[in-house]
Amino acid sequence: MIHTRKNNGCRALRAACVALCALGIATTAWGAAIPIEAKLKQILVERAYERGIENGAAEKPWASADMKAIGKISHPRLGKSDVILSAGTVEAMRAGPTLVPGSANIGEAGTSVIAAHRDTHFAYLQHVKVGDIMRAAASDGVMRDYRVTATQIVDADEFAIAEDSAGNRLALSTCYPFGSQRGGKMRYVVHAEQIEERKK
Repeated sequence: MIHTRKNNGCRALRAACVALCALGIATTAWGAAIPIEAKLKQILVERAYERGIENGAAEKPWASADMKAIGKISHPRLGKSDVILSAGTVEAMRAGPTLVPGSANIGEAGTSVIAAHRDTHFAYLQHVKVGDIMRAAASDGVMRDYRVTATQIVDADEFAIAEDSAGNRLALSTCYPFGSQRGGKMRYVVHAEQIEERKK
């Protein structure tokens, strides 16, 4: 009887170990799939953005999409470039950076607030430095140059943009800290101001 109890205990322990290993593999696979999905969707939104420039109107990246490709943002020094989407929905955020509703459109007076996930499209923000040049375009394809003026870590409830119509600015926002798998209220924000206009 004693041997039976030991054997049952060993079996239960092995089963628990197998279950934990399977969960770990599944979690790792899911974590790897998210960046892959984000890259594949950026291909589709890139094509939609190019079509929109040619046709003179922003287009959806796929028929059932709840957003349109309305702009583009890049960081030349880091070799990063992404299409900006029109809605801050879950679907849009998984596909690329989104223009936060209520903020200024790219190229218009005021501040364009653009948000994206810290583990995909805006993971590179942790490497952006004050003085770096970033480029952004609206649906017209005209690239505008911006110089990074500041970075900040702020509570999401305290993050606010002054309603100032003078100038043309960007505020790029993502969750903080980088590399964390937990949600939270902290945001990492990169601020930039337009310095000149340049043709695509």
